[in-house]
Amino acid sequence: MADFDFDRVIDRRSTDSNKWRKFPADVLPLWVADMDFPSPPAVVRALHARVDHGFFGYLADPNELPGVVAERVAKRYGWRISPEAVLSLPGVIAGFNQALRALTSPGDGMLVQTPVYPPILRSAGNHGLRRDEHALTRGADGRYTVDLDAFAAALRADTKVFLLCNPHNPVGRLYGRAELEGMAEACRRRDVVIVADEIHCDLLHDGRQHVPIASLAPEIEQRTITLMAPSKTFNLPGLKCAVAIIPDAALRERFAAAAGDLVAKINVLGYTAALAAYREGDAWLEALLGYLAANRDFLVRQVRATLPGVAVAPPEATYLAWLDCRGAGPAARDPYTFFLERARVALNDGTAFGPGGAGFVRLNFACPRALLAEGLERMRAALA
Repeated sequence: MADFDFDRVIDRRSTDSNKWRKFPADVLPLWVADMDFPSPPAVVRALHARVDHGFFGYLADPNELPGVVAERVAKRYGWRISPEAVLSLPGVIAGFNQALRALTSPGDGMLVQTPVYPPILRSAGNHGLRRDEHALTRGADGRYTVDLDAFAAALRADTKVFLLCNPHNPVGRLYGRAELEGMAEACRRRDVVIVADEIHCDLLHDGRQHVPIASLAPEIEQRTITLMAPSKTFNLPGLKCAVAIIPDAALRERFAAAAGDLVAKINVLGYTAALAAYREGDAWLEALLGYLAANRDFLVRQVRATLPGVAVAPPEATYLAWLDCRGAGPAARDPYTFFLERARVALNDGTAFGPGGAGFVRLNFACPRALLAEGLERMRAALA
């Protein structure tokens, strides 16, 4: 990790960062999924070179991104796809909304697993759909699992789409093969299309391996739209570049037609950053994962030792911790407001993640250890 200094604290409050500007200056922001580490040096160098070129005209189509993505998913996940299966997008949120536009009509049902990322939760409302919910099962240890019988029962006759989030935001689960196979088979039986938000797929802990749900079997691949991006992995969310992987040609045509000039092309700087990240960013990523794992372990130890009544299960993936504050005395009723007002720490309010989120907060631990330690100390003092 000597080549990359993740301990260095960089002042972002004087920049245009939403993470650091949303709250007053005395509030420590540990909320939105934006890391407090600079992007990989290879990405910064590539962007400098592209800016120095001085031209920002329209991006060539076709371009190199589909081939680079196909090569990457083959190398990392053993999933072999053709570059023509890869479509570029300005973001994963735009991607799943475009998929819903392509695959549903107002009044249809779509299934989500709660608690879940707020844009997934609200996407049904964007398209006049009925939001069906399958509640993840929280064990005594705080780890969430999928009750496959309950999942199958939640798929109704007019459910058209299952919007999967894996790795799961906010609970930090990386679904295992058996869970994925059970969900995929239930969708196949009901003729439900799977739209898979897999944006956190590179941010895994403890040697885990991501399995794209589409890679399970050809009959699952042909009914799946997989959404990925370099934005979370390499800290590039403001550059707006993502991909949809759709091996089935007919499904791909339906998806592309739904763009309808509403979904913009990716911009040239996002494209430049994505290529550099995927081609040259993996050494940085490996170092990052080591640092995040150490931060996660520090967080879990500190929560258990110093935040009475707060429970946390170590996330298997992502850099987001899901804190159960329902037993935390004065913080139990509304932990988001309690920690914002009493500790001056900004977290994400669990209620924004839908059913199962009340009494919880989401904490982003992708920051220098000193900032994480300061935030946890502020929270300890507030509870005391």
